[in-house]
Amino acid sequence: MAAIEYTSYKEMALEKMHEIRASIFAKYDLTCMHVYHSLGSVSAGEICLFVFTSSKHRKMAIEACSELVELIKAELPVWGREIFEDDGYIWKTNQ
Repeated sequence: MAAIEYTSYKEMALEKMHEIRASIFAKYDLTCMHVYHSLGSVSAGEICLFVFTSSKHRKMAIEACSELVELIKAELPVWGREIFEDDGYIWKTNQ
């Protein structure tokens, strides 16, 4: 794979991200959370998703981060098209 091209409906994705963010803050006693998901073409090996959580206790931050990533993969309306060296492609499915 050479790259993944990410697309989304930005307004819909931002609205859903706010819902996901609120649900994680409601469930975990976090002090901070940051999420960045790339859009456009991301070359193989580059960062496409950055998630940061912090809390008073490490275990809570790790659990919140893990759940957050799974919710993003399952619910965030961002689609990825895997582009191969020969310019062929397939649409990525989250598992």
